[in-house]
Amino acid sequence: MTVPPVAVDVADQAEPLSVDDAYARSHQAALTPSAIGPVGLEIETHLVDLDAVADRVSWDRVKRLPVALGAAAGRCAVTLEPGGQLELSGPPESDIVATVAELRRDEQRARQALAEFRLGVAHAGADPLRPPRRVNPRPRYRAMEQHYAATGRGAPGAVMMNSTAAMQVNLEAGPPGGWPERVARAHRLGPTLLAISASSPWLRGRDTGWKSARQRAWAGLDARTCGPVPGCVAPDPAADGTLDPATAWARFALGAPVTFIRTCDDDIAAVGTSVRFEQWASGEVRLGGRGPTAADLDVHLTTLFPPVRLRGYLELRYLDMTAPRWWPAIAAVATTLMDDPVAADRAIEATEPAAWLWTEAARDGLRNAALAQSARRCLAIAAERVPDELAAAVGELAELVDSGRCPGDLLAERIAETGPHAAFEELTHA
Repeated sequence: MTVPPVAVDVADQAEPLSVDDAYARSHQAALTPSAIGPVGLEIETHLVDLDAVADRVSWDRVKRLPVALGAAAGRCAVTLEPGGQLELSGPPESDIVATVAELRRDEQRARQALAEFRLGVAHAGADPLRPPRRVNPRPRYRAMEQHYAATGRGAPGAVMMNSTAAMQVNLEAGPPGGWPERVARAHRLGPTLLAISASSPWLRGRDTGWKSARQRAWAGLDARTCGPVPGCVAPDPAADGTLDPATAWARFALGAPVTFIRTCDDDIAAVGTSVRFEQWASGEVRLGGRGPTAADLDVHLTTLFPPVRLRGYLELRYLDMTAPRWWPAIAAVATTLMDDPVAADRAIEATEPAAWLWTEAARDGLRNAALAQSARRCLAIAAERVPDELAAAVGELAELVDSGRCPGDLLAERIAETGPHAAFEELTHA
């Protein structure tokens, strides 16, 4: 993805930052002019001990993996999430076909390399078996955990950090004239695509009653940090052209609470109260005995997790991780409905009745009539426009949606047959 230029020199990173400066920097970082076409994918999976699937893998075993998997994962970046989830981030390719092909290949090689350590990965939006527990000691994650606990969101924070896994689709911002409509479309597609991808019905050995326990956890966090960006979705598609998503993003960034700060001894400390970044920048509140710098703002932007995040490009963050049978098709559908102009126009109309149903999508999924109709229409649209190489996979996904089910329903059925332990073990061998 195209990374936006930053208008602050390295030497200025430690200079105090005013509210106006923070707004301008956030605004500039939101979107970068580009051509539509390149696609990046990031997939998270749950790391599993093949000899003890009910136990978390210890950090002593996990910490070696980025180096050990470096060659096997090809051009993918390998990172470790708080609960030990493994993330593979593929570089942007020219189109979704190339992106899926390379990530599939690199993931298979990474899984083969993991097997040498007696480790595997499970593809699901949430860990259906193990309690949420942080194993990654990175100071950033420790501070996030402390912040969520201190602000009354410890339980959903622990689930989000340690027990969830997503697939992230990264798309170019496109030409500036199309930004309002494009960003609005990314939001409007969200509930429907969430319902299609929902794959996290169980958590810590129990049926949650939700199709996406992953999205339920995100909804339990502060909406000022993790909710949809206000102003990015117009109530009427015809009004999309009047919106400025970069402005909406800058306001969102300054209005979001600060999660943690860097201390004078170069440590990271949680902020135990709700302090908006603009309060810190205005001098109303001082954190760590000082005002914020450009470096502080840059870190703050990485702690914002809305369903659609603006980082110069668009991050679609609302998709559950699903089995290898499904995730390439879901990625292809999301990309086609966003980037193909014919499919995009038709998708706006198809998703209108479901564009605001975030809670219903996570809780009820395709049991909700509006979401079911929207999902069927979107799959039909995508099936006509998706590249030939992914048409069969999208067709199979369309059949699943036509039956009124999502990948999580198949997982729930398997758990009902074998129990969560056996089903979780099966996931690692899928």
